Amino acid sequence: MRKLLTSSLLALTLAFAASGGEPAETTIEAVSLLGKNLPRPEPPAELAAAQNAAIGELQARLAANPDDAEARVWLGRRLGYLGKYREAIEAFGEGTTRHPEDARFYRHRGHRYLTLRRIEAAAADFERGLELIAGRPDQVEPDGMPNLFNRPTSTLKTNLWYHLGLVRYLQADFPRAAEAFTTCAALADNGDMLAAAVYWQALSLHRAGRGEEAKRAIAAVPRGLEVIENEDYGQLLRLFAGEAREQDLAGAGGGVPGATLGYGVGAWHLISGRPAEARKAFETVVAGKTWAAFGHLAAEAELARGHR
Repeated sequence: MRKLLTSSLLALTLAFAASGGEPAETTIEAVSLLGKNLPRPEPPAELAAAQNAAIGELQARLAANPDDAEARVWLGRRLGYLGKYREAIEAFGEGTTRHPEDARFYRHRGHRYLTLRRIEAAAADFERGLELIAGRPDQVEPDGMPNLFNRPTSTLKTNLWYHLGLVRYLQADFPRAAEAFTTCAALADNGDMLAAAVYWQALSLHRAGRGEEAKRAIAAVPRGLEVIENEDYGQLLRLFAGEAREQDLAGAGGGVPGATLGYGVGAWHLISGRPAEARKAFETVVAGKTWAAFGHLAAEAELARGHR
């Protein structure tokens, strides 16, 4: 995603995600769907200091009150910002034990299960989270790294449906992925969430052999949609609609920047009947270091399924 930055801390966070740097003594956080060890990235010193300070404060709050649900949610989230995904899962897991009816812990743990390629566990968490919030009012999900307008762009319900859709997409259950993303899009109340949901909805519909429905979904997205964070998804929707060309998405040297655009272009080639070009795009994405990105994970899944 192309983010509009509000602080040097957010800029450092994005640099950290892009760098994928490894510490001197590499900690392996996960194994990719292709069997490759995935090392914990090493954050810039300023980012690490800020997050560790916040983590220390949260741990102090929890020492004083172990049932402080808000502190435990944020402890897990901030551990994840440092690439400590397994520790984040432990924090959220403690949350599910102490607060079994709080859907936030299932939503965030499921996300980190996805990061670690534990797809079945992620599915179970998202489904449980949706059970818990059924019939309840939605709630805005605050951002750990606010955008330019300090305006959150997602809610608990949209995040649960969105991530469940990703799980089903990774499992190649494209009809049910389309259902999840359709629900997410219907709940979206801003351009960022709508662009992301419709992008994956359209891809799922195409992969389910329902290309005309995919085209209608994209055509229904208002032109000139205000997007704060998810401009890459907006560009990909224009590509699928025939309003942009692949080279319009290319960065320096003609390469496609980032896992989001890289996977999206590969998927566009795939649904357009160009498997060789699709494979090349997927291989370029998985050669990158932003392995926690959903585009990277989706590219792994394609290659693991043997798309050529």
